[in-house]
Amino acid sequence: MHFIPDELDDYVVAHSQKEPELLQQLDRETWQKILAPRMLSGHFQGRILSMISKLINPKNILEIGTYTGYSALCLAEGMQKEGELHTIDINEELYDLQRKYFDKSGFGNQIIQHIGKASEVIPTLQKTFDLVFIDADKQNYPNYLELILPKLKKGSVILSDNVLWSGKVLEPIAKGDKDTKAILLYNKLINEHPKLETVLLPIRDGLTISRVK
Repeated sequence: MHFIPDELDDYVVAHSQKEPELLQQLDRETWQKILAPRMLSGHFQGRILSMISKLINPKNILEIGTYTGYSALCLAEGMQKEGELHTIDINEELYDLQRKYFDKSGFGNQIIQHIGKASEVIPTLQKTFDLVFIDADKQNYPNYLELILPKLKKGSVILSDNVLWSGKVLEPIAKGDKDTKAILLYNKLINEHPKLETVLLPIRDGLTISRVK
């Protein structure tokens, strides 16, 4: 979702770093073959993820919600040479497509795919993470926060996608709308959590940056 006029949004994208060719290929294949291609991070947000990762230069990255692997590849651009990126998705049908592009990227041996429920996978990861990207089922955002906090150290960063939820955060919650309710709770938690300092950016559908104190 765009919260600024399309013409201004086009200008912003045109004056941001170009999308690498491999990611252009993944974008095209996602739109051609995969359901709900709007879930893709895309050019502009992908460059933001890449820039943040490069500024942090993380050793270990955790991604909750892989989809076709676009955002993972963007985050991997800033990863240390000896680092690892662990990415979790519940849809096993996307595994081979993800792996194809991971291996083409040069980061293939550093990206570890996990298939299953993130709430079950995260406790099994014996790692401390420098950077976490949450972009999965919205109802579990609050649960994911509590699961990842013990695996973070001072200075670690959490990126959370879709936190404006197409503007629904300002609207009355419709009956049975568990996703919006969860996003509202999550936004409150990360803003008020004593271990975090947070800023919410109105980028695309909302991107929150939280730093562990």
